[in-house]
Amino acid sequence: MNRSITDDISAISRINAVPAILRVISETTGLRFAAVARVTEDSWTACAVLDRTNFGLQVGGELDVTTTLCHEIRASHETIIISKVSEDGRYCNHHTPKMYGFESYISTPVFRTDGSFFGTVCALDPLPANLSEMPILPMMESFAKLLAIQLEAEEQFEATEAALLDAQQTAELREQFIALLGHDLRNPLSSILSGAQLLMRRTKDASITGIAEHMLTATRRASRLVDDVLDFARGRLGNGIPLQNRECKDLHVTLTHIVSEMHSANPQRAIEADIAPLDGVRCDADRVAQLLSNLLANALVHGSTDGRVQVRAVIEKGWLLLSVNNQGEPIPPERLDHLFQPYWREPSSSQSGLGLGLYIANEIARSHGGSMRAESTAEAGTTFVFSMPTEARAL
Repeated sequence: MNRSITDDISAISRINAVPAILRVISETTGLRFAAVARVTEDSWTACAVLDRTNFGLQVGGELDVTTTLCHEIRASHETIIISKVSEDGRYCNHHTPKMYGFESYISTPVFRTDGSFFGTVCALDPLPANLSEMPILPMMESFAKLLAIQLEAEEQFEATEAALLDAQQTAELREQFIALLGHDLRNPLSSILSGAQLLMRRTKDASITGIAEHMLTATRRASRLVDDVLDFARGRLGNGIPLQNRECKDLHVTLTHIVSEMHSANPQRAIEADIAPLDGVRCDADRVAQLLSNLLANALVHGSTDGRVQVRAVIEKGWLLLSVNNQGEPIPPERLDHLFQPYWREPSSSQSGLGLGLYIANEIARSHGGSMRAESTAEAGTTFVFSMPTEARAL
């Protein structure tokens, strides 16, 4: 993975243990400057710093790597420990201590978990310190390994977070495109619908009126699909289904009309309705009607062809309860949780359509501050229940 120095500084800064590690190193060794450094062939960069000597180096500060002992550590992969430079045969004449003015020094290489070299954890002081009589080396090596593990965890988290953000942005762009496409499709569909209606008014030719009726049916179906796509996009983009709430004194009339329409379109099916007066409900009547239409369409498609579909609507204890029941094979419990997901169908289903009806019904329920639930047994059939407070609390 190609990472910049800035990425590495950011990763180290997110490791909560780093400040504590530097304090422990400083207090254990007596060295008043401690740091975690990113070391490459060309640069030495401070990623974390504890400075009690006014050394003047801050996070992000850079040194010429050839002037540091970390340049040698990068090559040798070994820890350097110096208690007193002026008495150390190897380093007493070395240019680095002279340039930076330190007497005591320790630096341990930090390797990533894949074995590649990251940098060093180091400490120094202008005063000498007895580093040989304490278990300094095992401590420094343990801290180096801990840093490597934490660094790996941070980088994996960062990669996962970036992938999720990219996926989210891609999904949002896709859904915005769908919404715009659906909106732009409405104008030509409206023109086709108007043209078909005009043909039917101006001709008595059976062949032409037949074509016009087919155009009307296809255009209305396409319009419903476009509306479903738009509602789906709104829900997925987090805006929710838009509502125009008002006091609905005739909601029971609206719902009864939906049942009548569905029965006219499916005269061979038995649809029973028990819709009580629904006074005092504040909601978007058109959206609740859409919800019922979607539930009825689902019941007619998936229910037993010789079984009844029952609709019930009532107000109980300040809640509107609207249910649709159909007979047929029960839905397994493990599938009930998937019913309100977009594009979901029964695995054995061969029905056409987008598979958005129940998802949109659920979004309409949520927008009203209500909810949808599904129950399914062999004895009682499958029932979808919409419940909402009579004073709609839009989300």
